[in-house]
Amino acid sequence: MPFQVALNFEDGVTRFIECRPHETVAEAAYKARINIPLDCRDGACGTCKSLCESGSYDAGDYIDEALTEEEAGRGYCLPCQMTPHSDLVLGIPSSSAAAKTAAVRHTAALTSLRRLSATTAEFTLDVDDRAGLDFLPGQYVNIAVPGTDRTRSYSFSSGPDRRQVSFLVRIVEGGAMSTYLGERARVGDRIEFTGPIGGFYLREPARPVLLLAGGTGLAPLLSMLERMAQRPSAHPVHLIYGVTTDQDLVHLDTLEDYLRTLPGFTFDHCVADPSSTARNKGFVTGLMDAGTLHGGGADVYLCGPPPMVEAVRHRIAALGVAPAGFHYEKFTPAATDASLATAEAA
Repeated sequence: MPFQVALNFEDGVTRFIECRPHETVAEAAYKARINIPLDCRDGACGTCKSLCESGSYDAGDYIDEALTEEEAGRGYCLPCQMTPHSDLVLGIPSSSAAAKTAAVRHTAALTSLRRLSATTAEFTLDVDDRAGLDFLPGQYVNIAVPGTDRTRSYSFSSGPDRRQVSFLVRIVEGGAMSTYLGERARVGDRIEFTGPIGGFYLREPARPVLLLAGGTGLAPLLSMLERMAQRPSAHPVHLIYGVTTDQDLVHLDTLEDYLRTLPGFTFDHCVADPSSTARNKGFVTGLMDAGTLHGGGADVYLCGPPPMVEAVRHRIAALGVAPAGFHYEKFTPAATDASLATAEAA
């Protein structure tokens, strides 16, 4: 049975290929017409050196000049030599254009639209070629807003294994997507999008996980939680979810469900508005301490607006506890609409 290999390029584009157990990743990529950097094919030059972020494999034969022992210990590998033992996620040190590939364009039908609160909507798409759409939990797509020449970026709020895919949208007055969803959207509408894109995605849990969400930055973390519930690990998962006002809170019932279905899961939420009825008033940073970071032994996934992201980074620095892994994505405004920017991962 072939394994799935995700190739993440430097420009954020992700392409998926199938690789048989005794086939090298480079061979499988070339069969899929994806030209990852390659010179020798013999493990001698190091041109194809990449970082394996998830999965297990046989590293194959190579010389030290191509891949040092220290690099191999950090997860670097040579696709021209490696053969998979499981599904893999590889960071490829080139752009998708250099590899003569690109993000895939998909078409879909709008199947549902619901207002979760006064400030947040959720819509679901039935993708025409669902089997041709693979993504990693946390990634996003660029969606063409029907009836306009605008494109907006939204993270999947659903997991990769669902037949239909869902997205959360912050409702902004005058926003391109907000106006479409509020005034013109009808079930059955045809929608085009391109992706998946982004370096913000769930790695195979190898230690405790801390998830930090601001507003509709909850979307990619919901996708991650869905995958973790399907593939539970022995490591605890804690989510801190912060919003501005009570009406911004959504999917609390979903998070409550994960308390029962995801072993080791806990969550807190907070509201910045002093008049809130929430138990925790303030910001996400107020619920963070060295304990939530497991003394530096946690992987952190952070998604929210730039001020929140910067506040969390400063809070971590002030605590003097560097997390084992730190992955984040910032919201940035597009015109008057709120959307997710290309992943900026650390």
